[in-house]
Amino acid sequence: MKFEKKFLDNMERCYSTSCVNVKGEPHILLASEAIGGPCFAYSGENFEKKQLVWERDGGTMSMVEIPGRSGEFLATQNFFPGFNSLESKVVWVRYENNRYVYQDFLKLPYLHRFDLLQSDRTLYFIGATLCGSKKDRNDWSDPGKIYVAPMPSDLNQELELRVLKEGLNKNHGYWHGTYKGRESGFVTSEEGVFAVTPPKASGEDWIVAAILEEPTSDVAVFDLDGDGVDELVTIGPFHGKEVKIHKFIDGRYKVVWQCDRNNDFAHALWAGKLCKTPVAVVGNRRENCDLYYVKYNGQSGEYDLTIIEKGAGTANVAVVHQGDRDILIAANHTRNEAALYYFTEN
Repeated sequence: MKFEKKFLDNMERCYSTSCVNVKGEPHILLASEAIGGPCFAYSGENFEKKQLVWERDGGTMSMVEIPGRSGEFLATQNFFPGFNSLESKVVWVRYENNRYVYQDFLKLPYLHRFDLLQSDRTLYFIGATLCGSKKDRNDWSDPGKIYVAPMPSDLNQELELRVLKEGLNKNHGYWHGTYKGRESGFVTSEEGVFAVTPPKASGEDWIVAAILEEPTSDVAVFDLDGDGVDELVTIGPFHGKEVKIHKFIDGRYKVVWQCDRNNDFAHALWAGKLCKTPVAVVGNRRENCDLYYVKYNGQSGEYDLTIIEKGAGTANVAVVHQGDRDILIAANHTRNEAALYYFTEN
């Protein structure tokens, strides 16, 4: 496959990536983590139409489309650099009358990642906090938690959160995937990777399974070698340099590949198919700041690495599948840049 970059915008501390569908048309979302940072939506055939979502709120870590609701998504605000996030919150964003409007939905201190999971026709909220409190940037004495709640049909109603799991130090990464055939979230921390699955039926409880016991900053879950079993792609430890692929062998995950490049402050991580090819995409925010992808080589039985761009300094990525091309959305944080990479078959 081949790829081509499209520069979208200059954006200070560009951090968060996502996409929302508005009446079937993709609106690509990119937002800043800076204090007073913006969020913009890009649409059109080559995403040449730029529209303001918010101008000066900033601190956006996550943006999640609400299933079945055209032009609606949830997003974090007020999670600022230096873990300055006591006032972290979630806003409810809607596309109405050809513009974006938003309002507060949930206030939760130090909320870093959140998601929406579907089970038994019920939509659930899951949120993971980096910590419980902080005296300063380096204070990790109050571990993070996982919070859950059923989503109300009317988002003007208050969310009834409860703590599902406590004691998660440096609770940072998240992945939306499947575990044992059910839609699940994967949460990472110094204690490892946890698969979190919502109730299968009314009256049942959530299931939390520890699947990898090593300090993990980020995780992506996908079948990279085509054998029908998902691998775990991890960055560790917290904001770390170690990029690994773990394969499930003899009842547990074992490392089958580790990147030998300089991955200082590895942060962006995604796994899935680009042009029908299973890949893992990784981005680093320091040193060489490479953005690259890794794919399994069936002939050699090894993993091959391909550089997408040097010096990008990517913080987060997302992917949109569109016709004969796949679009990698990149928040190139170190370069203060919002960008796309179009992937097509040779």
